[in-house]
Amino acid sequence: MNIFVGNLSYRMQESELQTAFAEFGTVQSAKIILDRESGRSRGFGFVEMPNATEGKAAIESLNGKDVAGRNIVVNEAKPRQPSGNRRRDA
Repeated sequence: MNIFVGNLSYRMQESELQTAFAEFGTVQSAKIILDRESGRSRGFGFVEMPNATEGKAAIESLNGKDVAGRNIVVNEAKPRQPSGNRRRDA
């Protein structure tokens, strides 16, 4: 189950994100999305949990909870939609 996590602290590390979700079961991966130009966190990420029951328990328990000083938003990630040309002209 792929889980979207929003409103993350900009100082949060991927290991901290993984630890927060590991309380509910096996975490396959935890990824915080970084800005391409600055390399800083964009304030959201994704957690992959192979067991859907554990993933749903994590969503229900963590959505709206304070993690690292921020009330995080947690829900099941939607499949990525293809969008037009995202290429930027330099």
